[in-house]
Amino acid sequence: MKKLVILIVICLSNISFGQEVKRFESSRGVSHLCGEFNVEVLEEDENFQKWFVKNYEEFPEVEKQKWAKKLKDVEVDIYLGTWCGDSKRWVPRFVKIWDDLGLKREQLKFIALYDSTKENTYKQSPDGEEKGKGIHRVPTFIFKRNQEEIARIVETPNNSLEVDIKQIAMDCPSKPNYRVANYFMKEFQEKNIDEIYENYSDYYRKAYYTDSYSELNTAGRVFAESGDLSKAIIIFRINSRIHSYEPRAYSNLAYALELDSKYEEAIENYEKVLLLDRSNESAKEGLKELRNK
Repeated sequence: MKKLVILIVICLSNISFGQEVKRFESSRGVSHLCGEFNVEVLEEDENFQKWFVKNYEEFPEVEKQKWAKKLKDVEVDIYLGTWCGDSKRWVPRFVKIWDDLGLKREQLKFIALYDSTKENTYKQSPDGEEKGKGIHRVPTFIFKRNQEEIARIVETPNNSLEVDIKQIAMDCPSKPNYRVANYFMKEFQEKNIDEIYENYSDYYRKAYYTDSYSELNTAGRVFAESGDLSKAIIIFRINSRIHSYEPRAYSNLAYALELDSKYEEAIENYEKVLLLDRSNESAKEGLKELRNK
């Protein structure tokens, strides 16, 4: 009877870890994960274990803390890219701290996103777990209690990773990085396009607090690649006004306008790219194609 019980436990264990692992191949022929997976894949698969084990083992050990008990009813959704340098750096360190604090790995859910290799899949997953979550940078750690988000860490810690986790446990989380992009993502989840346009000037003023051109550009790319062109165009248009000497801002706006069949405005923005960067072959090719339509 005891042998039968042991056999059943082993079988159940194999089933739980036998989750189908989805993969895609990058333009360089490198295998990457996409979709939900168990962390053991990062520890055991030769494609990932080198960077995962190294960053896990080299990170200093964290002593168990009383405040960690406040996280026992918290789940963390971890969105990452196995192609992303920041994910390779911070995800193993996060798991190491979680283990050292005596918390359960079952509280962690790992979702890998596509890179830009596959068309219209940038920072998306095969089953769409990221939709409506405002994911624009990886890794993103979303802390939840009773299925409600209580905090998140975006791309890199605001302080140190341990301090950020402690602040979340103590109900005083730091503001995550990329606050303007996060703000736009949240607004677009809660309001329709007409409401956004009605308050366009307010969004334009708030966007001046961006740290760099790339902050809103990445958010815009996520919308464009997922087919949400109206939101992408708003973000790219605001970004091009703020960073008016950045040719890539006009290039991305032109690309989104072209996808949305706004050809005349797309031509105008490709021309602005060439005023700033005469050697931009992408803009030249874009103009050529549009003028032939």
